[in-house]
Amino acid sequence: MYEHLKAAIRDVPDFPIKGILFKDITPVLQDGKLFHEAVDAIADRHKGKKIDAVIGIDARGFIFAGAVAYKLGVGMVPIRKKGKLPWKTVVTSYTLEYGSETSEMHIDAVKKGDNVIIVDDLLATGGTAMAACNLVKQLGATVAEIDFLIELAFLKGRDRLKGQNIFAAISS
Repeated sequence: MYEHLKAAIRDVPDFPIKGILFKDITPVLQDGKLFHEAVDAIADRHKGKKIDAVIGIDARGFIFAGAVAYKLGVGMVPIRKKGKLPWKTVVTSYTLEYGSETSEMHIDAVKKGDNVIIVDDLLATGGTAMAACNLVKQLGATVAEIDFLIELAFLKGRDRLKGQNIFAAISS
């Protein structure tokens, strides 16, 4: 369904480290029509549903989350790497395919009972998305769905996110 989006994504071998095949979304972002379609692929799924906020994961998830939030008429909440947010935070650590990381979200970013979606550009092993879910749940909100532009299905990130509703426009 989104084959032209998939065709625009550039594979960059050995980035950020040897053995990783990086999915470069820059060509999608540079093309207004493709970017619009990528945002619509996510936002249109949630029209008419009760969504209180869109959570964007540092850093490429911010690009899509901001646009999706704007389209849905709700706020956008950033999840950042440790030490990048200026106020009181909830914190979680997790593993990636090439290391470990710690992420944070402001303690007042969402409220108990809020219904949110989490948006990122890519689902790989699921560690980053699981960390985002943990932060949201620490504050008492509910994750309605986790949305991605791309899923690397061979890495089985969905397995790590069992029990979550997941959407990916493109599967590789």
